Amino acid sequence: MSKAWVFGDNISTDLIVPGQYLVKRDPESLAEHAMEGVDPEFSEKVERGDVIVAGENFGCGSSREHAPIALKAIGISGVVAESFARIFYRNAINQGIPVLTCEGIKAEFKTGDKIEINWRKGIIKNLTSGKNFDTVPLPSLLKEIVKVGGLLEQLKKD
Repeated sequence: MSKAWVFGDNISTDLIVPGQYLVKRDPESLAEHAMEGVDPEFSEKVERGDVIVAGENFGCGSSREHAPIALKAIGISGVVAESFARIFYRNAINQGIPVLTCEGIKAEFKTGDKIEINWRKGIIKNLTSGKNFDTVPLPSLLKEIVKVGGLLEQLKKD
């Protein structure tokens, strides 16, 4: 069981990790600034295992990997959004972060709601409201990349 952090539409990579921190390359330094463009205290409040629930076009903007690296380093266990920017979607998977697309999901959660996700089956539960949502899970190859911790780990394995 995790806590949901709800964000709106068009959360760009610049909002996930503001541009002035791009000179930082180590994951822990990036984690200190995760979601700072939308919630300056996010890194102080989030707990390992929490989940981001967002609206449309999550991760839009630049193709930088800093955004998913920061989210992984701060302990986000996955992101569920109504839609993703294509490059963020793949960068997240390549970093070992599970992502699910679910239409209308943002309206079904409030920040602080308890959330449980079966990433393998695509089942999302709002334990606070008691509502369940089914969505299409990741394809098998992408599930495997996430399972082993990201693309680099997958390549080492092969």
